[in-house]
Amino acid sequence: MSCIIPLWGYSGPMTYTCKVCGVTSDAAEFYKGVTNRCKECHKQKVRENRAENYEYYRSYDAKRFQEDPNVKARHKRYQSTHAGQSSMQKSRKKWMNEKPEARAAHIILGNAVRDGRIEKPCACTKCQKSEVSRKMHAHHEDYAFPLTVIWLCAQCHSDQHKEKVSEF
Repeated sequence: MSCIIPLWGYSGPMTYTCKVCGVTSDAAEFYKGVTNRCKECHKQKVRENRAENYEYYRSYDAKRFQEDPNVKARHKRYQSTHAGQSSMQKSRKKWMNEKPEARAAHIILGNAVRDGRIEKPCACTKCQKSEVSRKMHAHHEDYAFPLTVIWLCAQCHSDQHKEKVSEF
């Protein structure tokens, strides 16, 4: 098999000049289809755009996480790794430090359930769906009253918090 050499000649790898930083590099340093900015300048521009439009991207990412099965699967895989577990542990510690009154309410309620002073129902108070009582979630409307809770199934508890977030 013979090598075909184009008539116009071959001058080596394609090079581009970044219009932001002025560096001239080969095509590997530029994203395909983005020839006016090098990869580093492009990443910086994306970071700035996300920072400027924080609320938009926060809601976009949340919606994407809730609806995209690929994102959910990737997140579940990450949570099973050592890095994912340590990240969740770090997040839990941060939550406990930022919300000591919530943590105290959870402990007080957990102790009351353990000691038999409060009994978990077997049905959700919102949808009346029966669950194993250990799977029922206690929802606090006010952490100042740790034993005053609404017993909900996992789905209704999640919906309750989503409603609370959308009110703000």
